[in-house]
Amino acid sequence: MEILLAGYGAMNKRVAALAEEKGHAIVGVVTPHKEECPYPIYPSFDADLPEADCVIDFSHPELTKSLLKSDYNRPMVIATTGEKDTLLEMMEDKAAHTSVFFSANMSYGVHIVTELLEHIAPLMDAYDIEMIEKHHNQKIDAPSGTLIKLLDAIKENGRSDAEEVYDRSKTDRKREKKEIGVSTIRGGTIVGEHEVLFAGLDEVISIKHTAQSKDIFANGALNAAEKLIEKNNGFYTYSNLGV
Repeated sequence: MEILLAGYGAMNKRVAALAEEKGHAIVGVVTPHKEECPYPIYPSFDADLPEADCVIDFSHPELTKSLLKSDYNRPMVIATTGEKDTLLEMMEDKAAHTSVFFSANMSYGVHIVTELLEHIAPLMDAYDIEMIEKHHNQKIDAPSGTLIKLLDAIKENGRSDAEEVYDRSKTDRKREKKEIGVSTIRGGTIVGEHEVLFAGLDEVISIKHTAQSKDIFANGALNAAEKLIEKNNGFYTYSNLGV
């Protein structure tokens, strides 16, 4: 498989290394930044790009939007977080012309956690919900795209009236039932940790996912790409890709 990378940050560097270990080839990198890179660099998606089998995009919303607006219609795996609603609309439009896979977290384990929440959220009406996410000190967006994904799974399955609370220091009252507390932690080199607490009377149920290496995200993107290139045009997630 020949892969064009969108962005060349820490994640796509791991994608490149693992792709080559698997026998795939990196045919180029699209990045507006000048940086040391062992592959051909293209400044934008308007450049004369190679005909790759797929694009893997771990970048930022501006670069992802330029990909989705471009005429480059190769299968694409998109892992960019931030500006979710805008990007989803653009990805669905792009899916008329090629196959597009999106996940806010490329870990299959996080997909399983999401499905667990979809099933148990309707059963937990008597429980208060609190969500905690932790990441390294270089992560820009907060809360993480993964936490938003998990929050959506809860709100779409029994808690449609939920209100997120990000800062309890600004309130001087008891917790209300419809609240979902969201806590964001940034520090050190934490790869990624997400926990959902269901706190009831005299008991707490915790669902937690801990990423121990960035490789789970890079391998997840590569596995998705290997399946995506066999698919027809359309918008795909872990729910319909057939992992």
